[in-house]
Amino acid sequence: MNIIFVGKYRGKPVRWQMGLTASSVLLSGFMGLVAVAGYWWGTSTGQMDQLTGVEKELVQQKEMIAKARANAQSELDALAARLGLMQAHVTRLDALGERLVSISKLDSKEFNFTHSPALGGPREPESAVAVEFKNVLGDLSDQLDSREQQLSILEDVLMSKQIKQETRPTGRPIKKGWTSSYYGKRADPFTGKLEMHKGMDFAGREGSEIIAVSSGVVTWAGSRYGYGNLVEINHGHGYTTRYGHNAEILVKVGDTVEKGQPISLMGSTGRSTGPHVHFEVLLNDRQVDPIRFVQSSS
Repeated sequence: MNIIFVGKYRGKPVRWQMGLTASSVLLSGFMGLVAVAGYWWGTSTGQMDQLTGVEKELVQQKEMIAKARANAQSELDALAARLGLMQAHVTRLDALGERLVSISKLDSKEFNFTHSPALGGPREPESAVAVEFKNVLGDLSDQLDSREQQLSILEDVLMSKQIKQETRPTGRPIKKGWTSSYYGKRADPFTGKLEMHKGMDFAGREGSEIIAVSSGVVTWAGSRYGYGNLVEINHGHGYTTRYGHNAEILVKVGDTVEKGQPISLMGSTGRSTGPHVHFEVLLNDRQVDPIRFVQSSS
């Protein structure tokens, strides 16, 4: 096989003939060059495809990480909000506890709601106490709700007890003066006969203040036979008090009065021999001896 190249060199025809061996070498070299170029192209294309796949996988991983972070942040926000609500519950319970201690007049050192409860005990193995965090929060929340309900019930009981104590008549109906007659049988000052005296008389200076012995609502403020100018106060829980023989009445029916509030001025109206207040205590519409209420302290 001969390969002949024909050309011109400096304007003159040139002929170059290549033998079989040289032709084979040249052809082999050309084929090798083509093979190397094909291998390089294939390798480069494969690497590009691999790089593209890796980049896609990296993008997916980044998206998954971003979602995981968002979910974790959302759960943390939810837990933070729940812990905030629980902390608010604790604050409310502490305030309620302090109020109950004050109302009940308990030992503030024994029931100190400004400090954490005294707790202790041996620690159990980790496997015995390993529970999910959310379940722990749920149980704690339920316990707080239950305690709040219990404390609210206790508060209602104590407040009812306190209101009952506040409406119970206590003390004297005068600021200055003396006791001139007690509850029980005595000689009537007008007839001299032995009769039942259903109250206590407190004498003093005419025009001095008569005060309510407990808070309540005025149910009578005017003249009544035998009592003269009378003030009657309903204190609730079956208690009523009466204040008779007043020179002047300072309240009217329907008024709400507080313990110690002036309700009238001492006089001698009605069936009376001198300036004093006839004081009665009624329990369930029946007169009882006022002495135990007069002598008791609020």
